[in-house]
Amino acid sequence: MEIRMEKKNTWETYSNKQLKELEAFADEYRNFLDEGKTERECVDLIVNMAEKAGYSELQEVMKEGKTLKEGDKVYAVCMNKSVVMFRIGRRPMTEGMNILGAHIDSPRLDVKQNPLYEDSGFAYLDTHYYGGVKKYQWVAIPLALHGVIVKKDGTTVEINIGESEDDPVFFVSDLLIHLASEQLEKKAAKVIEGEALDIIIGNRPITIGKEKSKSGKNADDLEGEKKQAQDAVKKGILDILKKNYGVEEEDFLSAELEVVPAGKAREAGLDRSMILGYGQDDRVCAFSSLKAMLEVEDTDRTACCLLVDKEEIGSVGATGMKSRFFENAVAEVMNLMGEYSELNVRRALAASCMLSSDVSSAYDPSYASSFDKKNVAYLGGGMVFNKFTGARGKSGSNDANAEYLAHIRQIFEKDKINFQSAELGRVDLGGGGTIAYILALYGMNVIDSGVAVLNMHAPWEATSKADVYEAKRGYVAFLKGADL
Repeated sequence: MEIRMEKKNTWETYSNKQLKELEAFADEYRNFLDEGKTERECVDLIVNMAEKAGYSELQEVMKEGKTLKEGDKVYAVCMNKSVVMFRIGRRPMTEGMNILGAHIDSPRLDVKQNPLYEDSGFAYLDTHYYGGVKKYQWVAIPLALHGVIVKKDGTTVEINIGESEDDPVFFVSDLLIHLASEQLEKKAAKVIEGEALDIIIGNRPITIGKEKSKSGKNADDLEGEKKQAQDAVKKGILDILKKNYGVEEEDFLSAELEVVPAGKAREAGLDRSMILGYGQDDRVCAFSSLKAMLEVEDTDRTACCLLVDKEEIGSVGATGMKSRFFENAVAEVMNLMGEYSELNVRRALAASCMLSSDVSSAYDPSYASSFDKKNVAYLGGGMVFNKFTGARGKSGSNDANAEYLAHIRQIFEKDKINFQSAELGRVDLGGGGTIAYILALYGMNVIDSGVAVLNMHAPWEATSKADVYEAKRGYVAFLKGADL
């Protein structure tokens, strides 16, 4: 028997006008998923959208010696993988900001720095998986290659192979069922080992010159041709890379290449109510936050949208939330407003309100025992709030204050935002974390909020169009109304 606080399904709350807006928003979101399959691609899209909406690059504003005032809009980028946007409000920054924060990295396979090899007539790229994945889900599906190769002279070659209908795709092979009796005895975590997730990228040997007569060849000639034939498939791949992209094998040393599922995000269900696509954790919240940021106009408090890298591996590194990128950007903005001091930066951060915009696990009836039905998110249930995340005894969690939750409820009920409260799953089963606890270190109010996702961290994840649209509406209400 289902026991939970009943609310209307989000679809039932919309007018015809809103349903049209929802479908248009879903179309735009699917395009974002298609065009932004890596952090770098996402940042390019975000910057283009921001500049179109009148945002200026913070570094350029600083170089030109300008100041910032109410209504001004600026953005800053960190290493082409993280971005932060500010819309200056009426009140001083020391009174706090309203911040939306999400991440734009997603689980995938990363190509190693010395990846290309040949084995038994196949050319492979060696990979290392990134983030939490079920490794067996990545075999025998079409894969695409995205990223950059930076040559020694500083030239950057952009790679995007496998998305166009005319492109080839790649794949990780799997053992045929006829010979898999031993494989099927293994635990799911061991069915496919991490070192076995190498993608096949070729099988055709390079042509070895003109045919020669068998007579007149010495032992050295024969041995040389034998070695060349042994690496002929790899040499063929290198020849293609040289001709098409101008890169050598050594250039893999300074490359960032990501292997992702090939193909476009699709509408799912006969009723077209869902979206099935790669990278929805957490680009569904990143896109909704971005659109909310671009939509809000005049606000009392400065509005901020922070979209970062590396959340899936602990928010580490220069482009992760644990870096000083965000704090430095806040300091620069306050300096251009004439408000800067170390103490004022601390005051601004401590007085801020934040929604850590990240996804939550959606209830799946096929795996009902993994959830607490009273405290789980449902597809179509609206925007999701997680008071806490973490694992088991809330370890590693930001646990939001009751006063802050009450404030958010008041904002959302005023704007008729449909929302639900959830946990990640059954107690003691597992858990997860977000960037929330990192921002909470500044002393600001933070709570996790976002969209329920089915198949989270799988190559293809599912969301409800209604939840995606409702998240954007909720983020707009927050940016305009939060003030605690």
